[in-house]
Amino acid sequence: MIHLEFFKQEHLSGVSYALDEHQMRFTATAQQALQSISERDDDDAFPVTIFENGTPVGFFVLDFGKDKLELTDNENSVLVRSLSVNPQMQGKGIGKAAMLRVGDFVKDQFRTCNEIVLAVNQKNDSAYHIYLQAGYIYDGKTRIGRSGPQYLMYKKL
Repeated sequence: MIHLEFFKQEHLSGVSYALDEHQMRFTATAQQALQSISERDDDDAFPVTIFENGTPVGFFVLDFGKDKLELTDNENSVLVRSLSVNPQMQGKGIGKAAMLRVGDFVKDQFRTCNEIVLAVNQKNDSAYHIYLQAGYIYDGKTRIGRSGPQYLMYKKL
């Protein structure tokens, strides 16, 4: 059973997994994302831990900062970034299950938020299909990200 919780320091050992070179082109590790939030003293970013059967197995950030406005005009949206799943746990549907639960998590925790946005690299085919299967919509908008062209996707809440 997959569930989501706001990141707590005691989750760090469970999300301190390494990602391979291919995955590092598309996302940050939990440690990198947490470091970035800390360096920016970012009150708009909320790290989230993905649990499977009570064990931390993944991580992402809900970012309410201005970066989201590169993907949408909606001030009441949130940007999902830095999503990863422990490589030892990949291929089990954890990422898809987590993305299916993000909407309810956001609605429960941030009542004024009515849209989730994200950008996925066009070469990251597996992630793109996970987002589609989880109900995220790609309507033809793209941008150039740090590793090349990205699909801009969204899900209305």
